[in-house]
Amino acid sequence: MTHDVRSPEAVERATARPAASGPARRGRSASVRMRLEILFFVGPALLLFLFFVVWPIVKAVQFSFYRWKGFGPLVDFVGLKNYALVLQNEVFTDAVVHNLVIVVMSIVLQLPLGLAIALLLNRKMWGQGLLRTIIFVPYVLAEVIAGVVWFQLLQPQYGVVDTMLASIGLEGPAQGWLGTPEYALGTVIVVLTWKYLGLAVILFLAGLQGVPDELHEAAQIDGASWWQVQRRITIPLLGPTIRTWMFLSMIGSLQLFDMVWILTKGGPANATTTMATFLITEGTKRHNYGTAAAASVILFVIALVLALTYQRFVLRRDVAEPTARKKATR
Repeated sequence: MTHDVRSPEAVERATARPAASGPARRGRSASVRMRLEILFFVGPALLLFLFFVVWPIVKAVQFSFYRWKGFGPLVDFVGLKNYALVLQNEVFTDAVVHNLVIVVMSIVLQLPLGLAIALLLNRKMWGQGLLRTIIFVPYVLAEVIAGVVWFQLLQPQYGVVDTMLASIGLEGPAQGWLGTPEYALGTVIVVLTWKYLGLAVILFLAGLQGVPDELHEAAQIDGASWWQVQRRITIPLLGPTIRTWMFLSMIGSLQLFDMVWILTKGGPANATTTMATFLITEGTKRHNYGTAAAASVILFVIALVLALTYQRFVLRRDVAEPTARKKATR
């Protein structure tokens, strides 16, 4: 008859191994199951992103290195020549300037107007819901419908705008607001302001809901006027919403195509050409698909650089402040 001569510690370790293997195995299986669930839900969206975003970008970069008319194989490799042609094209450089002007003017016009309307509509008044709907309706309208309507309103002599001006003794440009190079870009900016002002108002109204009423009441008790309350409390607390809207407005202005194409097609005399209308014209009308691809890549790079720069120096504070508050509460 044999006796177990192992120490008590060895016996305890031997008996503990089977019990420890169960939780470890269950933990590994739970981790695998969680990864499969993530893959199941994220996989379709990731495939769509790769197919409709990444793959077109890769193909555009490939086409930009060839002289290609839209049919046949890619055989005429020209390297960076298409990029040189685009950057040396005066129409494209003017288009870049037009895009930047639209970016600046959209913020300069829509920010104060949207903020003022949002502050007004945030107060209790009769017909508040109706007014909010009226402000938001232009943004809901499709760009094609809005563009066609404004194209008819701005027709020279017989359009509603010129008719209203004539009724008070004024007259518009002989070639029309959209047909005169000196007025065309400004007119497009006014239409864009009318179209997208509703988005700014809705975003600002949503941001105002997060401003505590207690701060307003405390400031009023201290004798602050309504304007002082808005300037020193409401608008600073609305900063993250304003910065997010500015980012959306900037990216949308850089990629602007549909409204300009419907109203002017980039004319007259390329006075309203944007980077998007330039590359569409080069590709669909002149069949220079290699040049159009190079222009699209340049547009992508410009938008990406501005977006990353804005995120680095402007939006970073909105991400850093909540993180710092979380660390402080731990």
